[in-house]
Parts: sequence; C-alpha cells; structure tokens
Amino acid sequence: MVKVGVLALQGDFAEHIQVLDAMGVEALEVRLPHDLRKVDALIIPGGESTTIARLMKSFGLAQEIKSAVGEGMPTWGTCAGMIVLAREIVEDRPESLGLIDIQVRRNAFGRQVDSFEADIDVPSLGGAPFRAVFIRAPVIEGIGPGVKPLAYLSDHQVVAAQEGHVLVTSFHPELTHDQRFHSYFLKIPVGS
Repeated sequence: MVKVGVLALQGDFAEHIQVLDAMGVEALEVRLPHDLRKVDALIIPGGESTTIARLMKSFGLAQEIKSAVGEGMPTWGTCAGMIVLAREIVEDRPESLGLIDIQVRRNAFGRQVDSFEADIDVPSLGGAPFRAVFIRAPVIEGIGPGVKPLAYLSDHQVVAAQEGHVLVTSFHPELTHDQRFHSYFLKIPVGS
C-alpha cells in the first residue's frame, strides 16, 4: 500500500491528511528528512510559500525533496505548493525547487478577500466539473514543452498541470468533498 507524505511545516496539511484518511490511504506528516524517506509520494500543501520554502531549507528538506523527485517520487503541490515546485516565480521569491517546468505568478487573483470558487472542467478526472477553491491563488503564466495543462479557468488561465510524476494545482482540492484529484494523484506511477 502506498504511503503518502504531506509536508507539515506550515499551511493546510491537516486537510490533506483528512482526505487521505477518509480514502483509506496511509498518510504521514513530513517535517524532517527522515520522514520523507518513509513515504512513497509527497503532497506540498497550500499555505504561505515564502514560509514553506524557508522552513524546507532550514529543516534540510529542500535538497531531500529535489533528490526524491529526481528519483521518481510522485509529488503534488497545491497553491503555495505549486509555487514552491515551479521552475520560475515571476516575483523572484521565494526560492523554488524548480521541479516542474512552469512559470508562476503568486497571488494572481488578489488578496485574501478576493478568494473565490469556480467550477472547472478537468477532462483527466472525468465526470462533472470540479468545484475549485482559490485562496490568494497563484496562476501558471508559462509552461515548458513537457508540461501538460490539466485545467483552465474560463479565461484560459492554466490552473492545474502535470509534468511526469509532478502534479500542481493553483487551487485547494483538499477543501472540497470531491476526492477525484487525490485519486488522480495516487494513480501517478513512480518515475512516470
């Protein structure tokens, strides 16, 4: 059975763990490098990207995550997690891991009061539109040739993408009752 680690330094890691628990998936909090070595896949949650990046570096996780992803560990970044995983951040901060070939703009939709929900079509998930929760959300402004867009907002902004075994969403699937994104992530094979 797959063990999924959820980076538990800051942000909404508990919500991801609740979804995984409800799905019957073993979920572990990842705070230190030895925690990362116990899991088969990793979720980097939403929160504050600068704080997450700083804490990853302080706790010796940044290089460990780069190595694990380089060895094929399926990894998913939601909201701030997407920022942390990006190749480039328009604002030049925080320092990202550069693990998916996308360019990201932080807080692309405005401040906390500008948060919103929207129904988006995600063909990879099948079925009804996905109700996406955007909270101070980033947006993907550029994608490399190996990156597959998975979902767009109505104005053609990419809000979910995948490159091999790295998945990113600018919204928060863990804040809904729809488990389809978590199920999709769990089907990504190691090293794909």
